[in-house]
Amino acid sequence: MSTVRVGTDKDSGVAVVTLDRPERLNAIDLEMVGELRAVWRELRIDDAVRAVVLTGAGERAFCTGIDRDVVVPQPSSPYMQDDPLLAIGPKANDLWKPVVAAVRGMACGGAFYLLGESDFVVADPSAVFFDPHTSYGMVSAYESMLMAARMPYGEVARMMLMGTAERICARRALETGLVGEVTEEGGALAAAVRCATVIAGYPAQGVQGTVRALWAAREAALAQAFAQAPHLIALGNLPPARQAELFAGRRGEFRVR
Repeated sequence: MSTVRVGTDKDSGVAVVTLDRPERLNAIDLEMVGELRAVWRELRIDDAVRAVVLTGAGERAFCTGIDRDVVVPQPSSPYMQDDPLLAIGPKANDLWKPVVAAVRGMACGGAFYLLGESDFVVADPSAVFFDPHTSYGMVSAYESMLMAARMPYGEVARMMLMGTAERICARRALETGLVGEVTEEGGALAAAVRCATVIAGYPAQGVQGTVRALWAAREAALAQAFAQAPHLIALGNLPPARQAELFAGRRGEFRVR
C-alpha cells in the first residue's frame, strides 16, 4: 500500500499531498522516504500543478518523525552520517512550486524536515509541536537548524531542549511565527487549499521565482549549519540501545504552552 496519497485538482492547479500512515501517526518509514522523493520529482514536471498542500491523514498527527522501527545502518566515522530524512522535503528535491503545510494534531521530531521546507504553515487548533530528541539522548541538529530559520532563537531553543516535557500549542506557534494561521476546528486543510488556490492563480514563473528567492535567503546559512550536523550527531547521540531504553521508559506527562 502507498504511504503517500496525491490528489490533483486540474482546474485550480492545486495538488494535495497526504502522508498516509495514520495508524503510525504518519511516522516516516523508508518506503515513505522513497515515495515522497518520487512525488516531489513528479510534481516538478507537472505543469498543471502550480501549488501544493502538504498534510497528514487522520486527526491525531501531521507527522511524528521517523518511525522508531526503521533501522538505518551508520558508518562508524563521525564525519559521515546517513540521514534518510534529508531527502524528503520539496526543496531537497528541487521543487520550487509553493508548498503550504496543513497541520492537525502532533508535529514533532522529523516532521520539522517537512515543515522547514514548506513555505508557510496553517494549523488546526489541535496542532501541537515538540521535539523529543534530547529526552531520548539524541542531538536535535537538522530539526533545530531548520526551525531556527523560522522562529526566534529562544523559542526554538526552548522547544528543542525541553524535549517531551513541553508541547507548543497552535496559538503559541502562531505567536512565534512557526505557523501563519490558526483556523477553526478541522479547518486547516481547507484553509491551506484556499491559500494554495489563490497562489496557483498567479503567473507561475513569478511565483516560483519568489519561492526560490525566499529560499536563497536561507540556504547559505543552512548549508553551513548542515555541514556541522553529522559531527554533532555522532558525538552527542547516546548508543542506539540506550536511546531505545529511554524511549521505552517514557512517561506521558507534558505541559502544553
